Amino acid sequence: MGRKKKPLPILENITITDCAAEGKSLARVNDMVVFVPWTVPGDVVDLQVRRKKHSYMEAEVIRVREYSKVRATPFCQHFGTCGGCKWQMLPYEEQLKMKQQQVYDQLHRIGKVELPEFNPILGSRKTQAYRNKLDFGCANKRYLTAEQIATLPHDESQSLKDHPAIGFHITGAFDKILPIEKCWLMDDLHNQIRNAICDYALRHQLSFFDLRAQTGLLRDVIIRNSASGEWMVIVQFHLADSPESLQDEADPWSGTDGKKAKALLQFIADKFPQISSLLYLDNQKCNDTIGDQDILVFKGNDHIFELMEDLRFKVGPKSFYQTNTDQAYELYKVVRNLAQLTGNETVYDLYTGTGTIANFVARQAKTVIGIEYVPEAIDDAKQNSLLNGIDNTLFYSGDMKDILTDEFIALHGRPDVIITDPPRAGMHPDVVQTILRARPQRIVYVSCNPATQARDLADLDAAYSVECVQPVDMFPHTPHVENVVMLKEKPNKN
Repeated sequence: MGRKKKPLPILENITITDCAAEGKSLARVNDMVVFVPWTVPGDVVDLQVRRKKHSYMEAEVIRVREYSKVRATPFCQHFGTCGGCKWQMLPYEEQLKMKQQQVYDQLHRIGKVELPEFNPILGSRKTQAYRNKLDFGCANKRYLTAEQIATLPHDESQSLKDHPAIGFHITGAFDKILPIEKCWLMDDLHNQIRNAICDYALRHQLSFFDLRAQTGLLRDVIIRNSASGEWMVIVQFHLADSPESLQDEADPWSGTDGKKAKALLQFIADKFPQISSLLYLDNQKCNDTIGDQDILVFKGNDHIFELMEDLRFKVGPKSFYQTNTDQAYELYKVVRNLAQLTGNETVYDLYTGTGTIANFVARQAKTVIGIEYVPEAIDDAKQNSLLNGIDNTLFYSGDMKDILTDEFIALHGRPDVIITDPPRAGMHPDVVQTILRARPQRIVYVSCNPATQARDLADLDAAYSVECVQPVDMFPHTPHVENVVMLKEKPNKN
C-alpha cells in the first residue's frame, strides 16, 4: 500500500499583505509565500491550503476574520464565480496602484536594465461598460457553484447541471458554462440580446452545444459595438444534418438545423433593429475560433465602423480592435507622442493588426510600413488606409521573423522609428536581433505583458536605453495592464 498523503494544513489568522499575479493576493507564513484568490491586502482570514510546494503554497479562504479597510463592495452578482473581474473588491484607485507596482516590479526584476522614473498610470475614464466586444459560450450543461451544490436538494442540483446556458467558460470546467444574467463590462443592450437569444432557444427547444460529444446546434455568440453606434452580432452554430438529409446538398442551411438557425436569426433581426451587422457560421471544429471559418451575412453589412479622431476604421468579424475604445485612443496618443514624428520619418509598425496604429500615426510620418501575421487583418489595414485617404502606408502579411529581415529592410529603407505591439509572448529573438541590426533612432514598445516586455528590453539593452515608461490601464477590475516604453539609440562607441 502507498503512503497516505499528509493532510494539508489550515492556517489561521493570516493577514493578506500584497496583490500578486493573475488577480490573486498573497500572504507570508513562516518565510513561505501563500497565494490566495478573492482577497485584498488588509484582509485577515483563515486559509485551507490546497497545494504545497517547497517555496510557496496555494490556499483558499474558509473564514474571514476581518475585512480590509480598502475593500470595496463588488457590483456584479457573478463576482467570485465568473473570474473575469477579479479585482472588483478593490477600489479603482487601489487597482491602479497595484498595476503601477506590477509594471515596476516586472521591469526591474526581469529586465534588470537602467530605468527612468515611471510616469503615473493612465486610468480608464470608464470603469463599467467600457468594452466593445464580448464572447459568450453556449453549453448544454451549466456550471453550479459549490454553494448551490451544497444548499440545493440533490435531485434539483442534478437537474440544474443538465440545464443549458449562455455565458462564460469557467476555469477547470471547460465543458460547462456559467449562465450570465447581467455583465457590466459592455453597454446593457448586449445583456438584452444575449438573454433574448437564450430565452428563444429554450422556448423553441434548440439544442445547446456539448463540447465533449461535439453535438448541439447553438455554440457561441459574439457581440460587438462601436463608437459610431453600430452593433454586430455573430452567432456560431454547429449543424448536425448530414449531406444526404439536406434538400439541397449545396446548401447546408437547407436542412432541419439550418432552418432552426435561420429562424433564430430572424427573431434576433426583428427584435433588435439596432443590429447593423448580423452574421452567422457553421463551425464543425473542436474549438470556437473563427479566423479560419466562412462567415455569412444574415442582415446588414459584414462590418461596423470604429471612430478615432477624424479616422474611421472598418471592423469585420475577424478583425482585432482594442476592446476598450476610449482608452485605446489614449494609448495610441501615448504611442504617437513618444514616437516624436516630424513628418520625415520611415516608421515600421510591427504586429500591426488591422493597421490602427499605423494609420493613426501616418499623417505625422513620411512612410509607415506595417507587418502582421494574419492576412485578413492586413486586408483590413489596407482598406482602412483607403477609407481615410491615407496613401503613405504599406502593409505585408506573414510571420514576423520571416518578413522582417535584413533584405526587407534593405528594400524598404532603414526605419527611423519602430513601433512594436507584440502578443503576450513578446518578440521572437530573431526579430529582436533584426531590430538591433536595423538601428532605428527610437523604438516605441507597446505590451500587454510587462514580463515578456522586460525580457525583450534586456535583449535590446546592448544598443538602446529606456527613456520613458508609461503604464496604461485598458481593463478595469482585472489584473491586466498595458505598458508603453520608449527606447532611444545609445551613442555608438566605435
